[in-house]
Amino acid sequence: MRITVTGSALYGMLFAIVASAWLALSVQEAGANAIEPFIGDYVGSAEVVDIDGTSTPRDMSVSIHEIRGGFNVSWSTTTYKQDGRIKDEKYSVDFQTSDRPDVYSAAMKRNVFGHEVPLDPMKGEPFVWGRIEGDTLTVFSLFIGETGDYELQQFDRTLTEGGLNLSFSRFRNGEKSRSVETFLEKR
Repeated sequence: MRITVTGSALYGMLFAIVASAWLALSVQEAGANAIEPFIGDYVGSAEVVDIDGTSTPRDMSVSIHEIRGGFNVSWSTTTYKQDGRIKDEKYSVDFQTSDRPDVYSAAMKRNVFGHEVPLDPMKGEPFVWGRIEGDTLTVFSLFIGETGDYELQQFDRTLTEGGLNLSFSRFRNGEKSRSVETFLEKR
């Protein structure tokens, strides 16, 4: 079998390849440009009021930086318990551009082909995604429990003079169970 490609067909195929590569790079570049104002390290603290009315002090930090094809958000929380215990939690998530403008998929593990993919919420792992809307970078985490109930965490980080306003909300089966609002100063 012999296939003949005419000059115009060859140019059409080359155009399609170049246009596809340009579009992929443009989407990556747009994602990088959207995150640019958020790049930096931020620190702050808050008093978290629990359902029973007790308050717990927390120190918080977040670092946002560009990576190839997207950006990374790393954050930590240090909680000072009333009995003197100190609880440290640290998280780091890489976000990659998606086919949707200003919506980012989390790349939290590698599949068998070496590609970064989201975790599986049906296995008790969080499903995480992000978005940038105006001056706010939002990170969502969805957890599905053993019985099908769910928890959704939402971290809104809004640009403001000198840093970020952090607004955190946790919802369990649609009901808000916790919220925290504080200012994080840019370092």
